[in-house]
Amino acid sequence: MTTIDDHPLRYSLANELHARPFPVADTPCTVTFLAIKKPVAAVARDRDKDLAHLINLLDRHGAQHPQPQATHYAGQIGRHWLKWEQHTEFVTFTAITKNVSDRPFNPADFEVFPPDWLKASEGQRITSAMIRVVERQEDDAVKASLLDWFEPESLAAARVLDDAAVCASDFRIDPAGHMRFALFVSKGAGRRRTGRIIQRLCEIETYKAMSMLGFARVKKLTPRIGELDAKLTELMGQMTDNTAHPDELLPDLLSISTELETLSAQCSFRFGATGAYEAIVNQRIEVLREERFEGGQSFADFMMRRYDPAIRTVKSTERRLQALSDRAIRAGELLRTRVDVERSAQNQALLESMDRRADIALRLQYTVEGLSVVAISYYAVSLVRDLLHPFAEDQLSKGMLTSAVTIPVVFCVWLAIRRIRKRLE
Repeated sequence: MTTIDDHPLRYSLANELHARPFPVADTPCTVTFLAIKKPVAAVARDRDKDLAHLINLLDRHGAQHPQPQATHYAGQIGRHWLKWEQHTEFVTFTAITKNVSDRPFNPADFEVFPPDWLKASEGQRITSAMIRVVERQEDDAVKASLLDWFEPESLAAARVLDDAAVCASDFRIDPAGHMRFALFVSKGAGRRRTGRIIQRLCEIETYKAMSMLGFARVKKLTPRIGELDAKLTELMGQMTDNTAHPDELLPDLLSISTELETLSAQCSFRFGATGAYEAIVNQRIEVLREERFEGGQSFADFMMRRYDPAIRTVKSTERRLQALSDRAIRAGELLRTRVDVERSAQNQALLESMDRRADIALRLQYTVEGLSVVAISYYAVSLVRDLLHPFAEDQLSKGMLTSAVTIPVVFCVWLAIRRIRKRLE
């Protein structure tokens, strides 16, 4: 039998696909859901503290602890079934309790998470929800219940999973601080299908809330982005009109570019996360396979009218910020080109000035050489005349002797200076 070594991550990667099973829920039941996010540096948080917070809750019920470094847990705690999951930015707790309270969405049902335990968390509630799961009745009775439990103006309700259930919510926070969802399960739907619907509803609410963090960030950034846009436009106008020297524009341009890059770096993760969360929300709604209930709006309709505009605002702001950064880069390139052109002109003028000076210096050199020839020739003629005078005193007078030696001496001096200059060149 031929053997081959397994990749060290083969089994862990394969098991990851089965690590987070759907919950199983009987009808009727009450689901309480909680998502907690650390307010600052959630991605880089100490995940051991998340696990310690879970263990604190398990110890209150004497439940078994999860494995070290676990990222998910499912088990019974008292009369509740608990599912805990650790995500990139947040952790979620889902508690399922058999049967429902006489009072719909009774705040006391949330006491599965004790107040002192909630207070001990280092994070903040990003969302919490209560799901009332009951057997499906006649459509008129279901509609009456929905109108009693939810705000009609924003109510979204739909038949899901081939009419296996009717789910509804108005996506409003009730006086107790929770989102409300109602799930009317048809007979024969099964415990696992009910659990999948519950999981989808919790995911829709969680990722909707997380993606809206991007919208909140955008609302804070928009005024400042508008100011930077105006400053950059004004700066470009000054560059076009040549009303300011490049050295005066450069500090302002650097300041704008630096701030834009800082904003882009600070928001890049949130923008990316918003896009990812939005995709999950739409995908979870899609897999519910919605059909309209009593002609009302579905979850997809609600998201299209209320949720999608906010996400489009985030995406448009992301594009605007990127466009501003690109404009600042192009402005910098134009300013640099303008500075280079001006420097080239200055260098050209400097070279021309140097050429003129070199020409003047050359002419001066020729003048000096000419004067040198004259001066040297004068002394050389005097020296040669005095040297030859004793020998030609009887034939030539001193004046005639000077005239006779002047031309040869001057020629010799000029020739000697010329040879010296050529050697130096």
